[in-house]
Amino acid sequence: MPSQVSQATQSILRDPSMFQWYVIPLLAITVYVYAVEVEKRNWNVVLAGLAFWGMDWFNEIVNGLYFHFNNFAPFWGVAKPSAFVILIGLNIEICFMFAIAGITFCKVLPADKKLKILGIPNRIFIACAGSAFCVFVEILLNRAGALIWEHSWWSAHSPLPIFLFGYLTFFIAAFLVYDMQKMKNKLLTVSGIYIFDVAALVLFAGVYKWI
Repeated sequence: MPSQVSQATQSILRDPSMFQWYVIPLLAITVYVYAVEVEKRNWNVVLAGLAFWGMDWFNEIVNGLYFHFNNFAPFWGVAKPSAFVILIGLNIEICFMFAIAGITFCKVLPADKKLKILGIPNRIFIACAGSAFCVFVEILLNRAGALIWEHSWWSAHSPLPIFLFGYLTFFIAAFLVYDMQKMKNKLLTVSGIYIFDVAALVLFAGVYKWI
């Protein structure tokens, strides 16, 4: 049986009556961030940002499927009121944040891939530092009651799975795309992520209604 929090989130899942007008400026900000990079023809950052966002969608789909099959609680769930809850652990506010986050982190990457920070290759250092920062933010959100964890192995007392599977994969995908030499490879990788995400959403959310 779903937990009390999961039931509450399910009750407003994709409910358009929850809409709030602040969604529009969030959309405008997201579009502006990408427009600035497109204007500069900064395709490395644009595609890396999209890869980061696409990996978040992948995680959210897996999270929704996990909840469907265990019928108790997802790895993480959203609890506070939202303008639109897309999936059990993803609302519109989080969605726009991740759409921008990948670009933000890629903007701090040194041009020299071989540069080391504290003796660590800079891509690895920034990926780990960024993941750790994101986990810290999630712990704050959890303490505020906005993000719910109901499994002991996915919690503030057990942050390693969140670090490894909740975020590090995002950074790895984004930075790999950023550093790819050929535009064709960048496009194929990002396209592959989104083709999988869209197919999974159509199948599991649209056809089977599992997530």
